[in-house]
Amino acid sequence: MAGTDLRNQTFSKEFILLGFGNLPQLQILLFLPFLVIYIVTMDGNILIVALVMADQYLHTPMYFFLGNLSCLETCCASTILPRMLASFLTGDRTISVQAYIVQLDFFGSVVAVKCCLLSVMSYYRYLAICKPLQYVALMNGRLCFWLAAGSWVSGFVACTITECWISQMIFRGPNEIDHFFCDYNPLVKLSCSGTSLMALVTFLFSSILTLPPFLLTLASYMRIIATIQTIPSTTGRQKAFSIFSSHLIVVTLYHGTLIIVHLLPDTNTLRDLHKVFSVFYTVLTPLVNPLIYSLRNKEVKEAFRKAVSEIMNFMTNSKLFCM
Repeated sequence: MAGTDLRNQTFSKEFILLGFGNLPQLQILLFLPFLVIYIVTMDGNILIVALVMADQYLHTPMYFFLGNLSCLETCCASTILPRMLASFLTGDRTISVQAYIVQLDFFGSVVAVKCCLLSVMSYYRYLAICKPLQYVALMNGRLCFWLAAGSWVSGFVACTITECWISQMIFRGPNEIDHFFCDYNPLVKLSCSGTSLMALVTFLFSSILTLPPFLLTLASYMRIIATIQTIPSTTGRQKAFSIFSSHLIVVTLYHGTLIIVHLLPDTNTLRDLHKVFSVFYTVLTPLVNPLIYSLRNKEVKEAFRKAVSEIMNFMTNSKLFCM
């Protein structure tokens, strides 16, 4: 009888992402701000990557890590927002099981890499401010490369192992997922395969890739703030605090919402709250990170002015040549 019941079940080949609701007026209202966020996010992060690659004065450890971060933010926005915008515009919320798992794998990997990279960046700043002699001795191009490569590899390997496991699962109806992107917790609830061991492994991976990097980042910034307090100039202290307080707020917001969503239980009471918090680390932090970390820097502004000047000179020379 058990085998007959299993054969008679309808297995899901696609899911329906419910998003933020079914009201058509709401979809149009959401489409416009999310479209603006996507355009600004992509332009800001691609600009930073291009400037870091093109300007030799930005070939330093700090801008090397900022370029990696902007590359991650570009991947993050491109994974979530295009499909969300298409859903707002067309009303089509269906996604195949395979596409869901692919988006889940790629986005989960990007999130894991970003957690590791933010902790590496905080350690770099700690050395630069609190241990300048060690910074000069340690932070060479080779170490920066291996730190960045280790962040990318560890994040993608851990998530890909989990997603390969998920791809072997069988899903049954109902196929509705109350979320706006492909997340792990709603997917597991639709599985008719055994998930207890996989849930344990996923929880361990999530804990390892979020909590230790966050604690390392927080400890580094606390040491930096303590060092800033020893600056004799009041103006210097205020300027330093304004820079690192904004960094700390963004990092805390990112890690805090990520931990709340993935490490707290996914109950009916908390589901809408989880969805709101997910917007912060999936949509808002890729938007604000270029503004907080890079576009306010004097070197980036100078590199941008130089690039614009070179482009204008090239266009002027091209017109003269054509005449």
